[in-house]
Amino acid sequence: MVSSAASGLLSRQLKLMQSDKDIPGISCGLIGSNVFEWEVMLMISDDCKYYGGTYRNIAVERVRGKADGRDTGGFYRAHLIFPPEYPHLPPKMTFQTPIFHPNVYPSGDVCISILHAPANDPYGYESASERWSPVQTPETILLSVISMLSSPNDESPANVEAARLWREDTKEFRKRCRANVRASLGEE
Repeated sequence: MVSSAASGLLSRQLKLMQSDKDIPGISCGLIGSNVFEWEVMLMISDDCKYYGGTYRNIAVERVRGKADGRDTGGFYRAHLIFPPEYPHLPPKMTFQTPIFHPNVYPSGDVCISILHAPANDPYGYESASERWSPVQTPETILLSVISMLSSPNDESPANVEAARLWREDTKEFRKRCRANVRASLGEE
């Protein structure tokens, strides 16, 4: 049965991610006890251009034991919902923490090629190699999303307003991103 195989694979992948110390800034766990529903926390580092070092927060740094006052990044909670056909079909990723980004719908749904089902793109925008394949893992998804946060794709936006500001009003785009970081830290 596909669900049984998917369940076993997801259990192993979750255990691996929880024990892997080489992927800083990513924390994963189950929503309830359903292995097909993961809660993910992305702790965006200072080097992420818009969602990382955009807001000075000395209190958070003190909690982390780094009271030097340097900029800190945001904390973004998301859900990864895997279909019973996983790994043949991709999961869906939805940010639970509000985030203003060209490739994230206002609902929080992430729009990134790696999460698009394998098929020919009817618009000819994505090549098959950019779309989902069964060799992808939750780790590669999350690393791709973190990369996407630093380098938005405004050619095929999920959030048209964010894409417009990204292109035309960088100052306002940064302001909205800083507001997201503050909100993710519980400061707004």
